[in-house]
Amino acid sequence: MAEKIIRTEYSEVMQKSYIDYSMSVIAARALPDVRDGLKPVQRRVLYAMDQLGLNYDKPHRKSARIVGDTMGKYHPHGDSSIYETLVVLSQDFKKSMALVDGHGNFGSIEGDGAAAMRYTEAKLKKFTQDVYLADLDKNVVDFVPNFDETEKEPEVLPVRVPNLLVNGADGIAVGMTTNIPPHNLSEVVDAVCAYMDNEDITTDELMQLCPGPDFPTGGIVINKSELGAIYETGTGKIRGKVVFEPAKNRSEKDKLVITEIPYTMIGANIGKFISDVVSLIETKKTTDIVDISNESSKEGIRIVLELKKNADVKNLENLLYKKTKLEDTFGVNMLAIVDGRPETLGIKDIIKHHINFQYELATRKYTTLLEKEKANREIKEGLIRACDIIDLIIEILRGSANLKMAKDCLVNGNVEGIKFKSEQSKKQAAGLDFTEKQAGAILEMRLYKLIGLEILNLQKEYDECVKKIEKYEKILGSRKEMAKVIKSDLLNIKKEYGVARRTVIEDGEA
Repeated sequence: MAEKIIRTEYSEVMQKSYIDYSMSVIAARALPDVRDGLKPVQRRVLYAMDQLGLNYDKPHRKSARIVGDTMGKYHPHGDSSIYETLVVLSQDFKKSMALVDGHGNFGSIEGDGAAAMRYTEAKLKKFTQDVYLADLDKNVVDFVPNFDETEKEPEVLPVRVPNLLVNGADGIAVGMTTNIPPHNLSEVVDAVCAYMDNEDITTDELMQLCPGPDFPTGGIVINKSELGAIYETGTGKIRGKVVFEPAKNRSEKDKLVITEIPYTMIGANIGKFISDVVSLIETKKTTDIVDISNESSKEGIRIVLELKKNADVKNLENLLYKKTKLEDTFGVNMLAIVDGRPETLGIKDIIKHHINFQYELATRKYTTLLEKEKANREIKEGLIRACDIIDLIIEILRGSANLKMAKDCLVNGNVEGIKFKSEQSKKQAAGLDFTEKQAGAILEMRLYKLIGLEILNLQKEYDECVKKIEKYEKILGSRKEMAKVIKSDLLNIKKEYGVARRTVIEDGEA
């Protein structure tokens, strides 16, 4: 074969290659999809767990097995990034609604790392199964080939709540980042229902129902009046909650107790906060603190500052807000993948895309269910009709030389070669016109199905089947009816899984 040399400008090759790489990182790794609010690695971990059958009511399975399946079948990247994703999905101090039930050391709010994946175990939470993975068997989403085309994986998961808002997102791509705060599930559901009732609803009206972020660590958002603009682009200040505990008796000292921290303080920043307080004491910027101790446990955060007698508590609080991370800024940047492209979205845009996705899921789900029930009805009609002429069918079966001959008679009325007891039976058999499916079901029917009660049950099943068909056709035939079903599902999710708001939203002093 002759050698072929293509002459091209080096800078053009580099530019094209870098753009290809950038888009790959942006769309296929770092940013979440607006429809299910998940990055590819998160989606693949949850799907791999679903395929392993790690249901909430089953035993936990080794994390190493989950990571191995995810990496081998769907996500051909490093095992450490997959395990880190699994760990974060289980941490209720990072996720408003944790999606994985971790068993073992899955890290702590103070920044302790999780144990190695060979020691820890995990399974899905009931919330994840009901809200993120339900209906995958009903053709609601497209399945695409995996990296080596040996398996299929869902393009998106059929998530029934706006996960982008509920659990937030963070990611660093090439030339862009996303940083979306978590929100309260109940409030987000209310906002979605309000949008479905009125698509012209304003951002301010949505924020009456979903007033702002709800961080799993609690705290206080202190710029309520700026949140309207923040939901388009900006930043917001989040304070930790400080509780003053006066001395109970003379032997005790007054205390400042920190029970909630800013979301940005999770991990190593708790240690940094304590060292910053120590630094304030050592540099004599405050003389009011006698001792500092971290009494945090599984029950929650508790950082105790013992104060000297007659300490100026208000002044000390302000000093801590100013000089430490007890008051910090969370930079909001709502960036997600929309139709394969990165887009900055406001809260209304996110809800709008979510609703469109829900209509698509519902249409595909009820179309699949309708087809299934129509096939079921066809078979039930055939069996009911067969029960009425069961003596003739038995005669056809006994007189046929083989199964093919019997089936041909049931479907096409072909009586050639079949021995009948009478001409009347032969004439009656010639008029049969069962469908292929009906004939198959009749030939597979067991004799006990001819008992009186079984025939009554068959009629009952048929009536139920007809009712379901009417219901599904009604839903598919009217957007209003479909909206009712979607809203009903959302309200059931809110009822079962909704939690009280943890973060206070106010206009605080600077």
